Amino acid sequence: MKRSQAFWKTRKEVPADEASKNAALLVRGGYVRKEMAGVYTLLPLGRLVMNRLVAIVRDEMEKIGGEEVSMTTLQTPELWNKTNRFDDKVVDNWFKTKLASGAELGLALTHEEPMTDMMREYVSSYRDLPRFVFQFQTKFRNELRAKSGLIRGREFLMKDLYSFTRTQEEHDAFYERAAAAYMNVFARVGLKDRTYRTYASGGIFSKDSDEFQVVCDAGEDKVYVNEEKGVAINDEMMNDETLARFNVTRDELTTTTCVEGGNIFSLGTRFSEPLELFYKDEAGERHPVIMGSYGIGMSRLMGIIVECLSDEKGIVWPTEVAPFAANLVLVGRTSEARAKAEALYERLVADGVDVLFDDREGVSAGERFADAELLGMPTMIVVGDKGLEEETLEVKDRATGEASRLTYDELFSKISRTW
Repeated sequence: MKRSQAFWKTRKEVPADEASKNAALLVRGGYVRKEMAGVYTLLPLGRLVMNRLVAIVRDEMEKIGGEEVSMTTLQTPELWNKTNRFDDKVVDNWFKTKLASGAELGLALTHEEPMTDMMREYVSSYRDLPRFVFQFQTKFRNELRAKSGLIRGREFLMKDLYSFTRTQEEHDAFYERAAAAYMNVFARVGLKDRTYRTYASGGIFSKDSDEFQVVCDAGEDKVYVNEEKGVAINDEMMNDETLARFNVTRDELTTTTCVEGGNIFSLGTRFSEPLELFYKDEAGERHPVIMGSYGIGMSRLMGIIVECLSDEKGIVWPTEVAPFAANLVLVGRTSEARAKAEALYERLVADGVDVLFDDREGVSAGERFADAELLGMPTMIVVGDKGLEEETLEVKDRATGEASRLTYDELFSKISRTW
């Protein structure tokens, strides 16, 4: 991508209506555009980041046997009434609307009910199980506190996977595989050392759950942690029963502020029984399917990465998440420097390196550098008048700030090893 051909622009000022760091940086960097509180449009750079996040999560879900679908957002109340979850007194963050006929509809905030209903067509025998089905889909939740940028939105992209198994043992085995896959996701997006699998409430889904809590100053959750024993407990579940369950005392735990990055639930027959999802075993006996639910808010994940992995200059994208591997910055004022930069850009593209080229006219070197730091690509490659004769380039690592001067051959050797 060439900056001169892109419609989006960066902003120097912090948006007056953005209190969260993640939204402020993403808006300033031209990654997203705010439409209203809790609702953001993904601009080209933001879409590239989201595509990479989706690819990572899809890969991990497929590795554990997930099959991808795409379900509808519009929901009829009849299905949800069977589980008593359409009533606003039970679930208070529905967005609801009406057809011209007056019939009421809801905009799905999750998909346990429709997914269970769909599987009734395909599950009747023990031979049809286990099955693991997932999707990436826009969800709508009428959040009262849509004030944390992309971390708490009213309209957002979510990955939700649902497991359908014959026995509790079969479910438990998959549940652990899913938990491991989630930890792989957080490692791949640069949050490995910040993420705890955390014992938590199940909310509207189940008695309890496992959350994947990311250490973050902007988080809303207090988590009690014992690193040595591998124990993390959400404050809402901190009681004597929980301490006994994990064989720890309160004095053995330290507290940290976190933000929830994902969660997994054991649903049992909570949805299969009222929605009549049953299977027959080898003896012909009828049993309700054992279910689980596994969610990652993709928009939230993007916000968490920015909230946690940024500095005073801007965003610091991990390599696997960054929209481009490198930001090629032209600061030389001569025609020779521009020709060198254009040729280098074409060679990088031909070699399959994703590169953003700041080739804009009439923009100062200081502004170009500031933009490169704000945008946060892993590597900045600088083409200036200096180094033209010896054919060298300044190459800077965004995460460490380390800069070096490389020949063209050294640059391409580094790129081939890194990307």
